[in-house]
Amino acid sequence: MFFDCEGASLLGVLTIPAQTEPPARLGVVIVVGGPQYRVGSHRQFVLLSRALAAAGVACLRFDYRGMGDSEGPKLSFEDVRADIQAAVDVLCSRVPSVASVVLWGLCDGAAASAFFADADPRVAGLALFNPWVRTEAGQAHAVLKHYYAKRLLDPKFWRKLASGNVSPFAAVPAFWRNLARAAGSRRAVAAGSANADSPLTERLAAGLARLSGPTLIALSANDAVAAEFRIQASDSSPLVAVLRRSNVTRLEIAEADHTFSCARLRDLAATRTLDWLREHFPDAFWNAASPLENSTEGA
Repeated sequence: MFFDCEGASLLGVLTIPAQTEPPARLGVVIVVGGPQYRVGSHRQFVLLSRALAAAGVACLRFDYRGMGDSEGPKLSFEDVRADIQAAVDVLCSRVPSVASVVLWGLCDGAAASAFFADADPRVAGLALFNPWVRTEAGQAHAVLKHYYAKRLLDPKFWRKLASGNVSPFAAVPAFWRNLARAAGSRRAVAAGSANADSPLTERLAAGLARLSGPTLIALSANDAVAAEFRIQASDSSPLVAVLRRSNVTRLEIAEADHTFSCARLRDLAATRTLDWLREHFPDAFWNAASPLENSTEGA
């Protein structure tokens, strides 16, 4: 279906429970991240929508302006408030029984969801997977910890080094650059610098703080973006504070990569989402059907 956003036509796909009684009371809007569109990597958003609808939850996935099949100029994730608002409006209009909406976001879609969360009282919760909080120093720290450290502990690396198949000098300049950036960030934190916390991290934390409803933060074990979030969750005092709130659930997903790139991981992400929704919105669920059954998609 197409719907309007400030004069531009956006394309969305609404997936609703096939069973109409009782009507869906909870809706989920999937906010895509990065250079993706409504289908998602490896059809993740298609399958997630069907899993939600099979459990009685209406779900809308859509293309921002300038992405996929939607009109308009391409926008930064920091400039899509109107797009998310239009998606929430059309979901609630097409499924009028929906009283509460959860925003489900991946990567910078998670950050965009946090920025928007308090803009509409119908938004009752956030499910944020691998939220984007990238800074130069945070990226450098993540590379040191999750690339170089793993390489140094990998026997294959040492065998290649001993055989001459790896040059230790080729990677040295990049290693020292990353070390300097990470060390600079640590010194700024220790000195209480105003620039120690990235503005992006502070804005994300402020968005989370403004929402009193339940928030899920899910982090993949094998993902650089999630690794950067963990670093900021230790270094950024505003984020540290908001993550301690009782309405925030933090979940680690073992073996998962950024986009949940195999069937098992995609199913796991959907299952973790449904488990969290059932815990915090129990009245919205009426069955435990197979995630690929009992749903209807609109065009």
